[in-house]
Amino acid sequence: MTATPIGNLEDVTLRALRVLGAVGAIAAEDTRVTARLLARHGIRKPLISYRAPVEQRTLARVLAALDEGDVALVSDAGTPTVSDPGQRLVDAAWAAGHRVAPLPGPSSVVAALSVAGYPGNGFAFAGYLPRKSGERRRFFESLREEHRPTVVFESPHRVLKSLAELAEVLPGRQITVGRELTKLHEEVLRGAVEEVVAALGGRARGEFTMVVSGA
Repeated sequence: MTATPIGNLEDVTLRALRVLGAVGAIAAEDTRVTARLLARHGIRKPLISYRAPVEQRTLARVLAALDEGDVALVSDAGTPTVSDPGQRLVDAAWAAGHRVAPLPGPSSVVAALSVAGYPGNGFAFAGYLPRKSGERRRFFESLREEHRPTVVFESPHRVLKSLAELAEVLPGRQITVGRELTKLHEEVLRGAVEEVVAALGGRARGEFTMVVSGA
């Protein structure tokens, strides 16, 4: 379980590079993305495509590779299984008697929390917001009495609409929005949700990680 950079390729850990160079194969969410990371650091290894749509179909191939030696599982960015493919493989690997080891590293969840600075006993992570407006609104309603900060992901196609709905359901709630974290065009906005919507000014490009403050 090898965490990879969420944007800036310099954020990869020394341990991750050592392991990626030592394993027999690498199971990757997108082999093209992983190939760029490996090329940057001069690593050549067999890559097994392990995308969410074909996770079940390629599971047997990865397990067969595990029978031959160590395999690193990587997603395009961040940590596998955290809103990324890998849950079935981890479960199957444990069931087959393999050792599953975490190699921690960059995390958009932790990065966003660190710059938000909201108080609270722990935090909640909800992954991607629901696609449907009604389901999103119900989710925002559930945060009315949530005293912990809540971290969510949102796509650029829906983020402006989602923030507008959040402002309607929880007016005045403090929120921190991280756009393109660690990348060239990184932007972090913090304030009442209405202020953040105004500051975005219709800009909805890139990947968004949002922290909604507790009640």
